Amino acid sequence: MYKVSKNIKCGNCGVFTENSDYCKNCGELISFRKKKEIKEEEEKKKRIEEAKLEIENPNLAERLKKHPFFLYKIVGWVLYSAFLVVSAIGAMLAWFIAMVAAG
Repeated sequence: MYKVSKNIKCGNCGVFTENSDYCKNCGELISFRKKKEIKEEEEKKKRIEEAKLEIENPNLAERLKKHPFFLYKIVGWVLYSAFLVVSAIGAMLAWFIAMVAAG
């Protein structure tokens, strides 16, 4: 069986290297297949990180509550408290409407 040898010219130093993924002179990665695999793996990791950030992304009030500047912390707690009060009022209103409807 005939084995095909591939000669690839290094873009860094200009030396031709035969049947190798790395340059024999400078060690630069010269294999296009290997470069594509590395790039795809980096893109996959980036998509995973973006998905994690999307899942773990807290709302504005939560982020402000953890901010190092104390004025932002105060604003965060005020927003959080306002959201909590509005939610409680909504829950009580829903309960009241359900009790009125039940008779």
